[in-house]
Order: sequence, then C-alpha cells, then structure tokens
Amino acid sequence: MIVENGPGPARPLRYGWGPSGRRLAEQGRWDELLQRFRLARALGDPLSGPLGHLVAYGAPAALAARLFDPDGGPGAPATAADHDAGPLWEVLATRHPRPVLDALPLPPAIHRLAAHTRALLGEDPGDGAPDGGVPYRLQPWEDGGWECDTRVREYLPGGGARRALHLAPPTREGLAVIELPNPGGRLTGIAATRTLAALSDWTTAVCVRGRAADAVAQLAAGPEVTGGHLPFAALYPALVHLASARPDRGAAQGRLAVWQLLAAIDGTPAPDRAAADALVARLRCLTWTEPADDLRHLHLALEDPATGLAWALSGTTPEPA
Repeated sequence: MIVENGPGPARPLRYGWGPSGRRLAEQGRWDELLQRFRLARALGDPLSGPLGHLVAYGAPAALAARLFDPDGGPGAPATAADHDAGPLWEVLATRHPRPVLDALPLPPAIHRLAAHTRALLGEDPGDGAPDGGVPYRLQPWEDGGWECDTRVREYLPGGGARRALHLAPPTREGLAVIELPNPGGRLTGIAATRTLAALSDWTTAVCVRGRAADAVAQLAAGPEVTGGHLPFAALYPALVHLASARPDRGAAQGRLAVWQLLAAIDGTPAPDRAAADALVARLRCLTWTEPADDLRHLHLALEDPATGLAWALSGTTPEPA
C-alpha cells in the first residue's frame, strides 16, 4: 500500500514580493530560492520546509548542500530536523549517489545520515569503518524483507512524498488462532523497553519474564489471537518504518533506532554487528492481528531465550504515516 503526501496547493509568501517558490524552481533560479529559504528559516516561518524541499530536490548538489551551510547567518541553516514531507537531508540523499554526497561540504551528522540512506536505497557502501558499530552495508536480515524502492520515501519535485506502508504482521497468510496464557506481571525499569517504546508515539511496549506469548497476553484484546511466528527479518521493515514515520525523521534514523534497540535487548552498551547478528538469529518473534486494526497497525513480540525476557509492541491508528 502506498501513502501519498502530495504537494498540495501553492502557498503564498508571508513576506516580500516576487514569484512563487515553484516558479523559481522551474526557472532554475536556485540562488534566489535558497535566499528565500534562509529568510523563512531565520524568521521561523513554516514555509521554509516547502522551499527547502524544492532546493534539496532540484538544485545542483553543490548549491543544495548550502541549505545546511552556516554562512547564511544565525537561524538560517537547516538542521537534521528540518522537513516538509520528509527531512531535507533525505530529499537531498535520494537525489545524488554517495560519491557526490561525500564530496559536499555537509555537516558530519548529515553526511552520516545520507550515507545510511544510500545504503538503504541499494547503493554499495564499500567496506569503510562502521558508524558507531552499525555497518553501512546492510546485513542479510536487513536486506531481504523488502524492496529497495520501498525503504525510503519517494519525493516529488513540487513537494510531498509517497511512502510504502510496512505492517506487522506483513500478511495475514499463514496465521492461526493462538490461545494466550493468563497475563502475569510486567517488568519495569528495563532499558530495552524504553528504547522500544521510543520508536513511536502510537504504540505501547511491555516486557515480561517468559515467552513471546506471555508478552502478547499483556497487550492483546482477548484471551486468544490470530497470529504466527515469523523471522525477525520479516518484521524488520515494519520497525524501521515505525521509527521513521514522522516527517522530521528519515529511514536512516529508523534503521539506526532499530540497531539501538537490538543493542538494548542484548545488553550491550552500543550496537555491534556480531552481537546483532547473533541476537537476530536467536530471537523468537510472534506477530498477531487485532479486531480494531485500521490503516496503520503493528503487533509483534520479541523473545530472547538467552535471557528469558520477552517484549511486545502494539498499536493501531487510522492516521496515515
């Protein structure tokens, strides 16, 4: 399923005179459009997001990189949080290959996110050093559960974006009725539970000592559910999607958030490729459906037999991502 945030009607400038931002983009007047972005950004005008999108999408790479350049004055440069239908750095990263992006004078944080974005888009990142323990090259369990063109928003030239909707369970095929145990007590103060809860503001996370079904029993609507076991690789796209659903967050940030979650579940201080691979191999994952499921829903449980702990994450909302 594809959710589209279209460009919408043209919005007038809140200051000054002159042609609209879209007309400037059509005419290739990128320097003028950049100045308008900087003025809007410095004034705190929400129009800065749409203007920045036009520059990041259509301007030559060297000029688009100046969105993040502090030479525009206080308050003028974009940050990793500036967005329209998605972060401006992600718009830029979808428009140019990594060698071009690496040569741009971008802030280190933007370079990092752009590199992860290019890896998600299927570009070979080479064999460089990992980013804080997270390899730029996707692991096999990250790569196989979804198509490259569904991992990052598809940005539109005039504004807006299309985005694939990844759900858990990803399909209702193969699901069966599962009788749940009586809910026991929940564990509190677990760092991994806080990390899991932080992925989204519309899901609930719990932790129990026991198996995946014990965690599901904490959040399921009834004493039985329609569900089934799946490998973590099949649920990974939904977690990345969940962690990057807000327009100020990109798919690269979603990927990094899931790696942080795996580190927290494993009890390691920071992400580590070998530790993550071992954890993913031993996790027992259960996903289920709820009667109230609407456009967006996610129900999954992760059981780590090495620690005897299990987590469940569940939520549903009719609002589009």
